[in-house]
Amino acid sequence: MPDHEKSLLEDKSVGALLGSAAGDAIGGAVEGWTPDAIRERHGGWVTGIVGPWYDDWRNARPIAPYHKGDGHITDDTLMTHALVEVYDETRAHLDAYAIAEKLVPKMLAGKRWVPELEADALLLQRVFLAEKWLVARLHYGHIDPREAGVGNIVNCGAAMYAAPVGIANAGDPAGAYAEAIDLAGAHQSSYGREAAGVFAAAVAAAMVPEATASSAVEAALDLAKDGTRLAVAAVAEVAEGLDDWEQAIPLLRKAIEPFDTVGPDYRDQSLDARRPSRTKAIEELPVALGFVLVSGGDVRQAVLGGTNYGRDADSIASMAGAVAGALSGRAGVPEEWTSRIAEASKTDLVAPGRVMASVARDLRAADAERWARRTAALDALN
Repeated sequence: MPDHEKSLLEDKSVGALLGSAAGDAIGGAVEGWTPDAIRERHGGWVTGIVGPWYDDWRNARPIAPYHKGDGHITDDTLMTHALVEVYDETRAHLDAYAIAEKLVPKMLAGKRWVPELEADALLLQRVFLAEKWLVARLHYGHIDPREAGVGNIVNCGAAMYAAPVGIANAGDPAGAYAEAIDLAGAHQSSYGREAAGVFAAAVAAAMVPEATASSAVEAALDLAKDGTRLAVAAVAEVAEGLDDWEQAIPLLRKAIEPFDTVGPDYRDQSLDARRPSRTKAIEELPVALGFVLVSGGDVRQAVLGGTNYGRDADSIASMAGAVAGALSGRAGVPEEWTSRIAEASKTDLVAPGRVMASVARDLRAADAERWARRTAALDALN
């Protein structure tokens, strides 16, 4: 591979994971709230890193005991970086068994800095219940990893850390989709698992040198199934005529509403929330892709749209930032954000992208050898 292609691969890989972390940290400060509440709390739209929702964040509910805001990454980025570590150690395509054998032990052993806890802690101590499911089912329940996601609440838990799968399969959305669907089976079922595949596909498509916001979303849409496909299509149709994230917020919410099981009150979910379905979708991914389209792939605008949308703002902004970051590369991610986030989170945000670029190169070589062997076998058969 020529040197200029190597540098572009690394640039886009770093951009994707920087954009993801930026969206996570900025969106995390307003997670769970409505656009109106966000504007009231911050005196207008959030335009960058802001402080915690409550001054007494250690004791205030419903957020305590997490120090969200002030540039702190959340569990979305912690899980993403843990998956990068698995890719780095394995140097191979991953499946559900890799989640059980490699990722789950990282959740259970080996403390790491958790910015929201302001302490070294186990990853297990920070993640949400839907991610604790991985440990309960795989480590303690000894469930077949390919089926362990069945029964979990259907949410964005698996999708939120699937960006590395897209980088590992850069330029191959179908390969990224298949790999993410496989490994996400250990974590999710139904449209939660589907979202992981579609998100990985969007990132893989965005890694193509001449990719655009439209081409990345179209590639993901071509692979999406059932309610997820319908939801992405509905959001994309609305986003097509918009170029202002402020204007887009209520319109994207209206477009996703028929597919969303959580309901209008994010903190008081409906009785049908997060149950398996062939016709529904998680809210986060379609809306994130909507903001990618509205922003034309601009990281700043995509992240701010996802942040001010509220609800699961950290995951929406993180997914939007990942796709937009893959499109634009490192230079497209505001450095005034990432430098502050890295410092506040005491986390190297650039190294994971460089690692994934190296992994992608190794996988490319291994894939080429595999296809050469298959071609030789088929030639011999003919």
